[in-house]
Amino acid sequence: MVQQVMVQQAGAITAEDGARSAKGRSSLMRSPQFSSFVILVVLLAVFAVADGNFLSPLNISNMMAFLPELGIIALGMTLLLTAGEFDLSVGAVFALAPVVVMLLVQNAGIDIGVALLAGLLLCIAIGAINGVIVTKIGISSFLVTLSMLLIVRGAALYITQGFPLKSWNEPGFFVTLLAGSFNVGSFRFYTSLWWFIGLSLLAVYVLRYAKLGNWISAIGSNRNAAVARGVPADAVKIWLFILTSVLAGLAGMISAFRISAASPVAGTGYELEVIAMVVVGGTALTGGRGTILGTVVGALMLRTIRNGIVLVGVPGLAYNIFVGVIILAMLILHALLQKNAARS
Repeated sequence: MVQQVMVQQAGAITAEDGARSAKGRSSLMRSPQFSSFVILVVLLAVFAVADGNFLSPLNISNMMAFLPELGIIALGMTLLLTAGEFDLSVGAVFALAPVVVMLLVQNAGIDIGVALLAGLLLCIAIGAINGVIVTKIGISSFLVTLSMLLIVRGAALYITQGFPLKSWNEPGFFVTLLAGSFNVGSFRFYTSLWWFIGLSLLAVYVLRYAKLGNWISAIGSNRNAAVARGVPADAVKIWLFILTSVLAGLAGMISAFRISAASPVAGTGYELEVIAMVVVGGTALTGGRGTILGTVVGALMLRTIRNGIVLVGVPGLAYNIFVGVIILAMLILHALLQKNAARS
């Protein structure tokens, strides 16, 4: 009798584990990042069939050269959007930071390391101003960062008179750190890829496993409830604005070192492209839900589209049409998935 009861209990436990496993698989398949990943795989297959050079080492190397720069900004934007805010000034900061660094080096004779630090301090100041105005004065982040976009872009154009600057291209520690390259077989990659991978892993840890990640999600879901539970909502948002601005400046410096030029109009339109990457990946535009893995998939997806449509002969000017259609389709898909999840 005892043995029979034990067998029944073991069977019940096995059935419960199986049900839990099936539920986990079903939840994964309904997640926004999974649907984004499926669409990415489909796009890769379509472009690979349409043009045999799409998966060539040269083309993949070209795609991966540019991906980390926008991807790094997208990581900061993911955390900020999860907290219910966003930053439209990142494209302008992307341009201003390397411009200031190069002017300090070329016109003031400042050491490149000190100039890079000064550029990052400028980014911290811009992010702090955005965060303080949004949280302490209560103005919408859309209006504040739109105004900051105009100020920062105007400053970059004014101090350069609209002309690009020759970037630092002398061999050295900082060039290797930010824009060094290495080969893996027939593929050529830049050190910015390691920056992107490392920062992505750190962002995954913060958002999924750290207390700060719980705070960020709670603030985006219901700020008042989060504050009532002791979450320092204003401080968290200010630091997220600073982080996003610093990552935009870092990405701009990496780009300037890679192409040996610092342009005051670099990063034009990046703010919308970065938000598109984040939203396509499954982060809620209204806050409360964020996914770093989804952002990485979204960044890969938009780079795939930009590269693929040119290879198959579609005019590059049509890129925005494709991006707009993809964003709209993904928003609809994510909304349907959410309704399905709520129903079940």
